[in-house]
Amino acid sequence: MGRIFVSVGYGSVKGRSEPPGSSIAADMLAIRDLVVAELRSRRVDVISVPDELGDEQTIRWINSRDRGGDIALELYANAHANPGVRGTRVYYIAHNHDRKQHADLILLALSRRLPQLVIQGALPDTYAELGRVSFCRQLVPASLYLQLGFLTNSDDRFLIQNQRQEVARGIADGLVAWSRAVTEGVQAPVGLGQATPPTAVPTPINININGRLYGELGILVNGNAYISVDLADRLGIKRPPLAEQRCLTHGNVVYVPAINLRESDISVTWDGATRTLMIRTMLQISRSLHEITGRGYTTEVQMLMFLKARNEVGLSRFPDIARLYLEEGLSEGISHDIAFAQMCVETEFLQFGGTTKPNQNNFGGLGTVGGNPEGANFPSRRIGIRAHIQHLKAYANTEPLREEIVDPRFNLVIRGVAPTIAYLTGRWSADLHYSDRILAILRQLYETAGFL
Repeated sequence: MGRIFVSVGYGSVKGRSEPPGSSIAADMLAIRDLVVAELRSRRVDVISVPDELGDEQTIRWINSRDRGGDIALELYANAHANPGVRGTRVYYIAHNHDRKQHADLILLALSRRLPQLVIQGALPDTYAELGRVSFCRQLVPASLYLQLGFLTNSDDRFLIQNQRQEVARGIADGLVAWSRAVTEGVQAPVGLGQATPPTAVPTPINININGRLYGELGILVNGNAYISVDLADRLGIKRPPLAEQRCLTHGNVVYVPAINLRESDISVTWDGATRTLMIRTMLQISRSLHEITGRGYTTEVQMLMFLKARNEVGLSRFPDIARLYLEEGLSEGISHDIAFAQMCVETEFLQFGGTTKPNQNNFGGLGTVGGNPEGANFPSRRIGIRAHIQHLKAYANTEPLREEIVDPRFNLVIRGVAPTIAYLTGRWSADLHYSDRILAILRQLYETAGFL
């Protein structure tokens, strides 16, 4: 077995209020220490990541110590304005079948020790709030991100605080099973003199771009597909600095993770039968998916199925919401895809965990002229969605409205100041990641519709 790195994450709870009688960091650190002690009692080589390291420092610290066959887990607890929200989930790097199986091992072990946990399943990191989890994407060793639960939920909090030993034993059981699964498939690492040595022997894979085989092969390492840096450049990818990505050198060629293409709105999927990386440059969509002005591409059924998979109860309460967004967006020349994705962010997929309530018909989180802390109220779902579309149009362009103004703040906006999603951060919301959250959901929507 390789070594096991165990870290505690704080990023998901920054800026959020902690529940009464709880310190999220302290609870996670206590469980981490119990996990480490449990593993050491089983003679497992485990390393506790220093507490004082931030997210980027943690990634660099682990990568600099990886020596092949190691695995890494980060623990965190979430918080939510709605105390009824709870659940345990594990995020893994998207399109990695092996890593999903490893995540399932962690959840299975936890559920055996604590059947009271609400297991939400193993999820690709594209389903995270920002559409990616750096701990999964940037680490050299195989890595997973474990959300133990919501400390704002009394049931989750009770289990985390009063059943810590059993929680730790469950995590330890899962880590041992995962480490064994990785070790069985890992050979001696090659190129030990490299700055970031691969943790398994790279194997060649085919690359298919828009239906045609590419002349160069990619490589598969730890279940993750890599393409040459030259192909990334040919695809027009703006790559982050080398320190922020997981590069490999193989055969004197630099390779970068194929999953990073997704951040440039390029479809990346895997055909296991033919061991082929499938790349599609979204030829179906003629303009940037970031532009608010224009038509949407998803159908009513595609939006409904997307929403049903995330909150079937909410959809049953608002069964016509997809149709209304499609109709109102088409009427004003605003992308109903973007408006729908923004609605999912503002209402948390119709869960309404914030100050806005379902009966307000305020799906865009619109404010009022008078500063009502609960936001605007609308007499019907259609009028609420129309106001949302109108507010987007006010920001996106200077074209006149086709319907009577129902957006209470339409005339207070400087027209055309925010033509793309990126400009909504700091205008629609003070959340520094607001635009990223909309884009993450938009990409999920297009992925399920087959565009991405």
